[in-house]
Amino acid sequence: MEIKLPEPRIKGEISLEEAIYRRKSIRRYTSEPLTLGELSQVLWAAYGINIWGKRTSPSAGARYPFEVYTVVSSVEGLDPGLYHYDGKKHVLKLIRKGDLREELARACLGQKCVATAPVNIVIVAHYERTTSRYGERGVRYVHIDAGHMGQNIYLQATALGLGTVAVGAFRDEEVKKVIDVEGDPLYIFPLGRPAE
Repeated sequence: MEIKLPEPRIKGEISLEEAIYRRKSIRRYTSEPLTLGELSQVLWAAYGINIWGKRTSPSAGARYPFEVYTVVSSVEGLDPGLYHYDGKKHVLKLIRKGDLREELARACLGQKCVATAPVNIVIVAHYERTTSRYGERGVRYVHIDAGHMGQNIYLQATALGLGTVAVGAFRDEEVKKVIDVEGDPLYIFPLGRPAE
């Protein structure tokens, strides 16, 4: 099943400078659901398509080594489940129904932010896309690329009045079992309305 996302906005309520100034890691969220528009905007900022027809976050050699998944628990108009974000078409594809938040939180060493966020964005790396061109050095480039995407997620969340935190502390094999997709989970971003 494919869900067309609302078109991303290219003008926001606050400037880039203000988003940078206000950016911080948020680990506590209210129980209020996100809107589909908010999720759409953050996913677009992470890995959508820009005016040049390229991804919104840069990638070494334009290898684009990531797939972006969302573990949805509470988004207006979406059933709880695991979704794949197709940035080229700006759509979500349902992979599996059900609230996977608790399982994902256990794989993330019991982190409460993962368990309580309405959405968790899971960045999955396919190293071979980059190492096929750059050899072992490509591993480093994938990690650098992940940082670019992470900053986009942080700044867009901040601009929308949402909160997120970069989660790297998890058991890789357990996260793989929860999401059950190809590739290596690299980064998880809980996303919600700040409770602090």
